[in-house]
Amino acid sequence: MWDGPLSESERLEVLRACMTDGRITAIPVRRSARLVLLDQVACAFEPGVRYSGAEVNAVLRRFSADVAVLRRGLLDEGFMECDRTRYWRCGGTVDL
Repeated sequence: MWDGPLSESERLEVLRACMTDGRITAIPVRRSARLVLLDQVACAFEPGVRYSGAEVNAVLRRFSADVAVLRRGLLDEGFMECDRTRYWRCGGTVDL
Protein backbone atom coordinates (compact mmCIF):
# COMPACT_ATOMS: atom_id res chain seq x y z
CA MET A 1 0.00 0.00 0.00
CA TRP A 2 2.73 2.52 0.97
CA ASP A 3 6.13 2.38 -0.66
CA GLY A 4 7.61 5.80 -0.02
CA PRO A 5 7.25 8.58 2.52
CA LEU A 6 3.75 8.79 3.91
CA SER A 7 1.48 11.80 3.85
CA GLU A 8 0.22 13.20 7.11
CA SER A 9 -3.17 11.49 6.64
CA GLU A 10 -1.46 8.14 5.95
CA ARG A 11 0.74 8.62 9.01
CA LEU A 12 -2.32 9.27 11.19
CA GLU A 13 -4.04 6.24 9.67
CA VAL A 14 -1.09 4.04 10.66
CA LEU A 15 -1.14 5.38 14.22
CA ARG A 16 -4.90 4.86 14.52
CA ALA A 17 -4.59 1.30 13.20
CA CYS A 18 -1.65 0.36 15.43
CA MET A 19 -2.27 2.21 18.69
CA THR A 20 -5.09 2.48 21.19
CA ASP A 21 -4.89 4.94 24.09
CA GLY A 22 -1.17 5.45 23.46
CA ARG A 23 -0.40 1.71 23.57
CA ILE A 24 0.80 -0.30 20.60
CA THR A 25 -1.69 -2.96 19.57
CA ALA A 26 0.05 -4.10 16.37
CA ILE A 27 3.43 -3.65 14.72
CA PRO A 28 3.08 -3.13 10.97
CA VAL A 29 4.82 -5.48 8.56
CA ARG A 30 5.32 -2.81 5.91
CA ARG A 31 8.49 -0.88 6.70
CA SER A 32 7.09 2.58 5.87
CA ALA A 33 4.25 2.06 8.35
CA ARG A 34 6.57 0.54 10.96
CA LEU A 35 8.81 3.62 10.68
CA VAL A 36 5.81 5.84 11.49
CA LEU A 37 5.17 3.82 14.63
CA LEU A 38 8.84 3.81 15.68
CA ASP A 39 9.05 7.56 15.08
CA GLN A 40 6.11 8.01 17.45
CA VAL A 41 7.96 5.97 20.08
CA ALA A 42 11.25 7.80 19.47
CA CYS A 43 9.52 11.12 20.19
CA ALA A 44 9.19 9.99 23.83
CA PHE A 45 12.97 10.41 24.17
CA GLU A 46 14.63 13.81 24.41
CA PRO A 47 17.35 14.48 21.83
CA GLY A 48 20.74 14.94 23.50
CA VAL A 49 19.83 13.00 26.66
CA ARG A 50 21.66 9.78 27.55
CA TYR A 51 19.42 7.04 29.00
CA SER A 52 20.32 3.92 30.93
CA GLY A 53 18.86 0.61 29.77
CA ALA A 54 16.41 0.70 32.69
CA GLU A 55 15.27 4.21 31.73
CA VAL A 56 14.76 3.15 28.10
CA ASN A 57 12.73 0.13 29.24
CA ALA A 58 10.56 2.31 31.48
CA VAL A 59 9.73 4.64 28.56
CA LEU A 60 9.09 1.74 26.17
CA ARG A 61 6.76 0.01 28.67
CA ARG A 62 4.40 2.96 28.26
CA PHE A 63 3.91 1.74 24.67
CA SER A 64 4.16 -2.05 24.95
CA ALA A 65 5.16 -4.89 27.26
CA ASP A 66 7.54 -6.14 24.55
CA VAL A 67 10.29 -3.60 25.14
CA ALA A 68 12.94 -5.75 23.42
CA VAL A 69 11.15 -5.56 20.06
CA LEU A 70 10.73 -1.80 20.32
CA ARG A 71 14.30 -1.20 21.46
CA ARG A 72 15.69 -3.37 18.65
CA GLY A 73 13.49 -1.57 16.10
CA LEU A 74 14.63 1.84 17.31
CA LEU A 75 18.27 0.79 17.09
CA ASP A 76 18.02 -1.06 13.77
CA GLU A 77 16.15 1.77 12.05
CA GLY A 78 18.47 4.51 13.31
CA PHE A 79 16.15 6.26 15.75
CA MET A 80 18.49 5.49 18.67
CA GLU A 81 22.09 4.48 19.22
CA CYS A 82 23.83 2.94 22.18
CA ASP A 83 27.20 2.20 23.65
CA ARG A 84 27.69 -0.40 26.36
CA THR A 85 25.71 1.43 29.05
CA ARG A 86 23.77 4.33 27.51
CA TYR A 87 21.18 4.93 24.80
CA TRP A 88 20.43 8.20 23.03
CA ARG A 89 18.03 9.39 20.40
CA CYS A 90 19.71 10.17 17.09
CA GLY A 91 16.81 10.19 14.62
CA GLY A 92 13.13 10.82 14.11
CA THR A 93 11.07 13.92 13.90
CA VAL A 94 11.61 16.83 16.27
CA ASP A 95 9.06 19.50 17.09
CA LEU A 96 10.52 22.98 16.81
